[in-house]
Amino acid sequence: MKTILITGATSGIGKSTAELLAKQGNRIIICGRKIDVLESMKTELLSITEIFSLKFDVRNLEEVENAMNSLPENWRNIDVLINNAGNAHGLDPLSSGKTDDWDSMIDGNVKGLLYVSKMVIPTMKERNVGHIINISSVAARQTYANGVVYCATKKAVDVISEGMRIELTEFGIKITNIQPGAVETDFSLVRFKGDNERAENVYAGYEALKAEDIADAIAYCINAPQHMCVSDMTIYPTAQAEPRTIYRK
Repeated sequence: MKTILITGATSGIGKSTAELLAKQGNRIIICGRKIDVLESMKTELLSITEIFSLKFDVRNLEEVENAMNSLPENWRNIDVLINNAGNAHGLDPLSSGKTDDWDSMIDGNVKGLLYVSKMVIPTMKERNVGHIINISSVAARQTYANGVVYCATKKAVDVISEGMRIELTEFGIKITNIQPGAVETDFSLVRFKGDNERAENVYAGYEALKAEDIADAIAYCINAPQHMCVSDMTIYPTAQAEPRTIYRK
């Protein structure tokens, strides 16, 4: 049984991952901004395993520190950190992009990952064991027009993962960087600020990945033998050739 902390656990990949890892008998710390969803998930999953919930916004350093410091002693030895929280906002060229959107993506996808990791890594180093899984994107592999800032933040996740591996391998800490392709969640709904039609068109004409597919991949990495570390994993739906190319019926 591992103690696993998941950021962005109230929807999409994070929620599916929490549910799967709970069913596999792990203790789960679910983190998110929506207290009602956190409480609902906690109630549901408590019938399966031990669950602790933390409400905070990864973009806010003070909230991260307060939440992590509030963990009871018996929840502080985190075996696996899944840095899943992140966002995409807007699909505009740099010349007309909204700086609030840029700040939200940089703060959530990069700084938030760093804030949470900084709170967890020291204890992992003391124990000489641990596993950090960072959720990047195929957008880190190929920049596309009108998504420059989002692509840059996911490229940063790749670089941070590589840096973590260099710094932490000597302490027995595994680092896994996962790059999902098109996954049908509320990702596009958030990017297009609630425009259902635009969001649905992203996934029209082909079978996109499901959140459960990425959860399965994460579980595989976590359950690998101790001497084995999946360092990088790229996952596309069969219809997607690269970030910009999807073959639709």
